Amino acid sequence: MNSHGGDDEQTATLPLHEERTATSSCVFVFWPGGVATYELPARGTLTIGRAPDCTVTIDHPSVSRRHAALHVEDGIYVEDLGSSNGTRVGGRRLEANRREMLQPGSLVEVGLATAIVQGSSAIPTSVATLPPASIERDPGATRPTMDRLEDLVALVAPARISVILLGETGVGKEVMAERLHGLSPRAPRQLVRINCAALPEPILESELFGHERGAFTGAVQRKVGLLESADGGTVFLDEVAELPLTTQAKLLRVLESREITPVGAVASRPVDLRFIAATNRDLDAMVGQGLFRSDLYYRLQGITLRIPPLRDRRIEIPGLARTFAAHFSRAMNRPEPAISETAMALLVAADWPGNIRELRNVIERAVVLSAGRTTIETSHVSTEPKQAPSEGVAETLPPSSAGVRDLKEQVEALERQRIVEALQQSGGNQTEAAKLLGISRRMLLGRLDAYVLPRPRKR
Repeated sequence: MNSHGGDDEQTATLPLHEERTATSSCVFVFWPGGVATYELPARGTLTIGRAPDCTVTIDHPSVSRRHAALHVEDGIYVEDLGSSNGTRVGGRRLEANRREMLQPGSLVEVGLATAIVQGSSAIPTSVATLPPASIERDPGATRPTMDRLEDLVALVAPARISVILLGETGVGKEVMAERLHGLSPRAPRQLVRINCAALPEPILESELFGHERGAFTGAVQRKVGLLESADGGTVFLDEVAELPLTTQAKLLRVLESREITPVGAVASRPVDLRFIAATNRDLDAMVGQGLFRSDLYYRLQGITLRIPPLRDRRIEIPGLARTFAAHFSRAMNRPEPAISETAMALLVAADWPGNIRELRNVIERAVVLSAGRTTIETSHVSTEPKQAPSEGVAETLPPSSAGVRDLKEQVEALERQRIVEALQQSGGNQTEAAKLLGISRRMLLGRLDAYVLPRPRKR
């Protein structure tokens, strides 16, 4: 067995995926103050614990002397050996002395240590998946989901290894890419963001790789491509699943050779890049359908981090909501409002299909609607209108049906009603109505257009 422990720089920077063959496998173990990597046998058992004679030795008081075991057979199985603090998979504590097969991407919690099996044929994808809603299952037994993800990000960040970020729209994949770049030695250099879905295919190659003067009609001077501009830094490929197959092939050559060839150039140019890719699509399925190149997928998939949706991280909603409320209040030169208990309960209970991005928008709207009040109430985030708007300014709102409208629709309905009431109270004076709402006249006009409300004249 080969092992690397403690502060060994080679282990901490995770060069493993670029050195291992496709059939080899290993287990990462990290804990507060240490990290180790162990190769897995084709068949056999690895013991995990604090004792020096364990195969995987973890020097931390939360780990028992002989805590758990990994059994490599027709699959990979984990067994708790009667430890004091327990062994958990997906936030669920295992029954002692009973083997359980590990599913692809599972995190194994051994006290405050975390183990991840990588590269095995039994675990075909190196996905570090955080246990969904583990706090709700066993309060106090494990740290919050995102805390464990942050631990893994801190471990992966110093490496050159490529990273794929998976997660639904709005979960914060770009923020996580910024975090990986900021914690890496590449932080002083650029993080170049490339939205693969936003660049039209005819100009995509030129934008990525650059071009020489005269390479095509209109190329009147040399242009440095996005990849070359990121030399020494990090490239973030957002919506990577949207790349055309022809561009995928050219990007693969960059990953393999670490060289780029601008359009119209004769010679290649070396580049030092770290790639982070993100998508909300199932890349495995796309590879199977021939929509995404398998060789590019495996090159990008040094390690994959799956960011859980906000509904599986409800414990974080109060902190996020307060942070957003403070941010938007400062932007509007208003005192920071508190969020009432009932309003917060409603926020925590929502499903948030748009995740953090949707929560951010709802809190921004709530700060606008609260109009400088000291507290954001339930009515500012979701409730049905308290009364129909007065006649004469605009059409009344359709009745709300509880359980049919989602949170976004309810908030939009309330905002629309408040605008109508302010216009009536001001006698149709748009400037006065904007002051009553605590927003600019320009913003008010934008909301009138968005809600297809007529612009009333002064009476």
